[in-house]
Amino acid sequence: MADARVIFYKPLALAASVGGGILAGAVFNQVWKKVGGSDERPEPQDLSQRTRDVLIAAALQGLIFGVVKAAVDRGTARGFQKVTHVSPE
Repeated sequence: MADARVIFYKPLALAASVGGGILAGAVFNQVWKKVGGSDERPEPQDLSQRTRDVLIAAALQGLIFGVVKAAVDRGTARGFQKVTHVSPE
C-alpha cells in the first residue's frame, strides 16, 4: 500500500505546494503594502533601499512562506488521510 500512497500523494502534494507558494506570495504582498508602506518589497541588491527595510521584508517573507507551507502540507496530509483512510507517510 505504501507504493500506492506515493503514487497518489506526491502529485497532490506538489500541486498543493505550488498553490501554497502562490497564496503565500499574495499574502506577503498584501502584508508588505501595510507594513512597508509601498507596493513592492525592497530588493537586497538595490543599495538605495534601507538595510533595515530589506531585512524586515526578508524576515516577514520567510515567516509567511513558512507558515503557509506548514498549513498547506498539513492540510494536504489531513485531506489525503480523510479520503484514503491511510497516512501519507
